[in-house]
Parts: sequence; C-alpha cells; structure tokens
Amino acid sequence: MCNEQTYTYNAYHLTKAFYPAGEVKSLVDEKTSPFVTVYMEDDHKIEIGPEEIGLPREEALSLEKSVRKNKIDKALYKRLSALTGKTLSWGILTGVRPTKIAMEKLEEGRTESEFVPWFMEDCLVSREKAKLSWEIVEREEKILAPLDYENGYSLYIGIPFCPSVCDYCSFSSGALADWADQVDAYVDALIKELTFIGHASTGKKLNTIYIGGGTPTTLSPAQMEKVLSCLDQYFPREDLLEYTVEAGRPDSITQEKLTVLLDHGVTRISINPQSMQQKTLDRIGRKHTVAQIKEAYALARGMGFTNINMDLIAGLTGETPEDMRDTLGQVRELDPDSLTVHSLAIKRAAKYGQVRRKNTRQGNKKAKEEPIYPELLSDTMAQMIQDAADCARKMDMTPYYLYRQKNIAGNFENVGYAKVDKAGIYNILIMEEKQSIVAAGAGATTKLLVREPVKNPDRKEQETRLVRIENVKAIDVYIDRIDEMINRKGEWLWR
Repeated sequence: MCNEQTYTYNAYHLTKAFYPAGEVKSLVDEKTSPFVTVYMEDDHKIEIGPEEIGLPREEALSLEKSVRKNKIDKALYKRLSALTGKTLSWGILTGVRPTKIAMEKLEEGRTESEFVPWFMEDCLVSREKAKLSWEIVEREEKILAPLDYENGYSLYIGIPFCPSVCDYCSFSSGALADWADQVDAYVDALIKELTFIGHASTGKKLNTIYIGGGTPTTLSPAQMEKVLSCLDQYFPREDLLEYTVEAGRPDSITQEKLTVLLDHGVTRISINPQSMQQKTLDRIGRKHTVAQIKEAYALARGMGFTNINMDLIAGLTGETPEDMRDTLGQVRELDPDSLTVHSLAIKRAAKYGQVRRKNTRQGNKKAKEEPIYPELLSDTMAQMIQDAADCARKMDMTPYYLYRQKNIAGNFENVGYAKVDKAGIYNILIMEEKQSIVAAGAGATTKLLVREPVKNPDRKEQETRLVRIENVKAIDVYIDRIDEMINRKGEWLWR
C-alpha cells in the first residue's frame, strides 16, 4: 500500500524481485501515514515513513519528489534485503535501461572512478554491475559516433509469424499455420505502410534497418522478395550502416530464403537456438532439433554471411548450469560473430505466465510453495550468466549493450556480446533512444525524437521529447486498419 501513486511502481517491482514466486498486489490509499507499507502473508508488515528515511515528516515532504522517492526505495530495499537475506545485483533499479543512467553521466563528463561509487551509493547497484554498465556505455559511445541523430533514423519492420509459438514468448506473433491464409494480405498492408514511410522520409538519412518479429523467415521466398524489393525502391542506402534480418528459427531457414537476403544486401542475421539441449527445445515448444540449428548456421556461413548473431536464454525450465555450459560449448564450436544472452522473464502474455497465474488464482497451495519453475529462484541463474560471460570472452567478444525486463529471473539482465566491428547498432539504439526509430507492422512502435521549444519563452534552445506511435497488435486488425496506422504516423512523421 502506498499513500501516493508515485511510489507504487517501484514498491511493487522491488517486492516482486525479492519474492518472485509470490502474488504481489499494489493499491493507493492517500489517508495512510507511511509512504509505503508492505503486508506479508504471515501478518508481518514493513512500513517506510519519514523515520525510516531519517527525516522529520515535514522535511521529508519538502524534498523534491525524485529525491524522496529514491530515499523510500532504498529504505524499502534494505528492509526487504534484511528480511530475506538476499541482495539484488541491480539494487533499487526497476527500469529496463540502466545503461541510460551511465550514458547520461558519461556525457556529463564523469569518469569511471566517479561513476561506479556514485551508482553503488545512489542506486545500491553492485560493483560488478556498475562497472559493466560503464564498460558498455563507453563502447556504445564509440559505436554510435558515426550516426546522425538530427537527420538520421532507423527503420524497424515486424513480421508477426513463427513456425510455432514458444512457451516463454510474449510477443504479438502467431503460429504460421493459424494465419497462412492472411500472410499475403499482411505483406500487402506492410508494403503500403512502408511505401508511405519511404515517401515521408525523403531527405532523411537511413542508418539501420532491422526486420524482426516473430520470425521474418517464415515468409516464403516470394513474400520476402516483395518486402525487400519495396525497401530497395523507397529507402536509399548511401547512409546505411547495418541491415539486419532475424532469421531466428532454424526450421524457417532455407537456401532459397538466404539467397533472397543476400541479393538484397542484408548484412547481419540472427539464428537463435535459445538452447542447444533437445529436451529443452521440446519442452518449450520449439519444433526443431539441435541438428537443424547447426545445419542452418553452416548453410548461412557457407553462403557468405559474415555477421551472424545467436541468442540464448538462461533459466529455461528444467535446465541446469551443466546444461547451460554444454549449450555454450556447442555455440563456441560454431563461432558466431555475436551472442545475446537473455535472462528468462515471465510475461503475462506468455504461456509460462498464464500457467503460473491460473494456479495462483485457483488457490493451488503447492504452486505457491513450490513454484512451477523453481530454478528461476535459484542461485544457479548467477552461475549461468557468469558462464555465458566467460564463454563470450573466450570467443573474443565484449559486452556492447544491456537491458532488463520486468519479472526477469533472478533480477538479472540481458547482455549482447560481439566481436570487433560486429556489434548490432540497432540493438543499442532501441535501448539508448538517441535516434528516431520508425516502425512498420503489427504491434510495432515508432519512437520519434521530437525537438520543441522549451516552455520558458526567454530561452531560445530546444528540448527533445520522445513520441511513441503504436500500431495495433492483432494481425487481422492491422490488415483491416492499415490506413489508420498510416494516418497515425502522418500526424507526427518529420513534422
């Protein structure tokens, strides 16, 4: 319970981080005296008021809201940590972009020796994560240096189909078999949106293209040819630094499709196993084999792709650190150019989240006492993450971007590692929000950096704000309302 709406988000997520298997609810009661109260199942409660942050009430209330909130968060964290005997690597941070904080300090002229102790004190972040954040933003700054933030932009294209939907997935995508009779209509709607964006972006510098999903390579070679030909026609390439397509699932990759990608100048692809354990692939709904992963990778490399990424997920149900080490060993033999290591996050829209929620609603005591996926609560997650970092370094990769998600297992993070000159530029941009990203397709979100005069009329400089323009998620609704999606962009695009 919080006495201001301002406190509910962080209080909820901090409590959830310490009790990931517990059912946590939040509410606001403006009449309650403490700033935050956490009621436990055993009738124990934690109250955070002025005394807990070490100030008289009037002085506490006179603080800037952000300062007061920081003090409340730290006090709540310390009480939860003392009660559970646990610490969180990311301290009180509940946002998905911790490196944005580090980037701001770097741009202010701070040094690593100044930033690390400040981050540890202000946000209770561990020294290891503080140093990792700084290492990454120093690398990001160099990678992003060639980009034009003022006149440049990036293009995201969403293909919301997959061979099958994985149990952990919460993206707005559907199994190809369920949508087979509407894929052509989707491609036509997508091309209509892309054509508009291309015309509207005349004079702008296109720096990166990222085609994601879903699994873009679920499209047939002819459908892919149609989409990529549209990009050839309406989007000049003279300023393009990166052209990525998530090939993703190996059971969607063929020589003919890879030929289409090469013919249209795609420079980077992802082949994402998530795990190299067949038992895991079967359990999570991946309808392919480990052998198919290796065959798809060998095919792509043999055809001339020189920048191949692979994704792994730490914390998948049933996996042990030994399984993760075996997966990493198999990936190291393939020798990809970059590796993205995700910590599993249980989202409400995913099958994992639905099963957990159903059991909790039905009062299944066993589900509460013995979580459906107990390994998510285990220290083995830390070992998996560390083993992945060690393996990446053995492959001559360094960390180049980082982000977090809500309900992430073990309160860890997702880290991208890459060899020299193989980092995914778009991946950094989507996290740091330094350049406008125009997005097309069902469920795609455009993020425009709009420069406007500051509110004070005596000052001539401009300030930048982020404008989000969201397309509808449902595939059939996107097809039916494509003109509306275009009009939404038309109100803002490069105005």
